[in-house]
Amino acid sequence: MRTERSLVVLAALALALALTAGCGGNEGNGGNGGNGEKAPTTPETVTGSLEQIASKAECEPNIQTDADELRQGNCTTDDGKYVLVTFATDRGLREWINEAKDYGGSYLVGRKWVAAGDDKVVTALRGRLGGTVEAGSSHHSGGSGGGGGDEGHSGHHTG
Repeated sequence: MRTERSLVVLAALALALALTAGCGGNEGNGGNGGNGEKAPTTPETVTGSLEQIASKAECEPNIQTDADELRQGNCTTDDGKYVLVTFATDRGLREWINEAKDYGGSYLVGRKWVAAGDDKVVTALRGRLGGTVEAGSSHHSGGSGGGGGDEGHSGHHTG
């Protein structure tokens, strides 16, 4: 159990780093017109292995974690960068999401998988993968104040 918890925390931290690389500046909706919450047609939610889901998302994942409890890969497509994670159990998915949401971002959630990235990427992925969109917490804005660099949100503390 301790190993599973450690993997969840490790994966959440990796996600935080991936998400903070895209922080700030993209407050718009990417030219879609509306708020992007409803795609014109949302397909049935896909299922399968990390590679099968990535293929449907038109991505060749760069595998970062390959364990019994979860598998995680980083993807880059024309829509942007995101993290794709598959889980052995529904409980593992929910624990991971609950930890990761503290870092902000948007999450496309399917059956034992999640794709995490900014709103524009998640909206585009939903059109290919189906799923449900969940939003992470807003980034905290106190203290750091730094300007404009991609590393601007790297000061999250984990205890």
